Amino acid sequence: MAKRNKTIYNIDVACAACHRFLFRYAKEGPGHLVKCFTSNITDDQANGLQCRCGQIYAREVSIGGRPARKIIQGKIIVRGHVKS
Repeated sequence: MAKRNKTIYNIDVACAACHRFLFRYAKEGPGHLVKCFTSNITDDQANGLQCRCGQIYAREVSIGGRPARKIIQGKIIVRGHVKS
């Protein structure tokens, strides 16, 4: 069985409290942003897992041996799903 090619979406992630840009992420496939693999983060302006306003938006986890950020739902805003 052949593997399907996944569509890559370049999205901007911002803080839900202060609307400050946090990072740009290359998301594979459609759907909600639940986890972010750190290797797919292209432009990181965040100060760790916390926004400059003090809100913590994610937890650090390891998924399949890859470092990732587990997003706390309601703490971020996703802007612009642009296919590439």
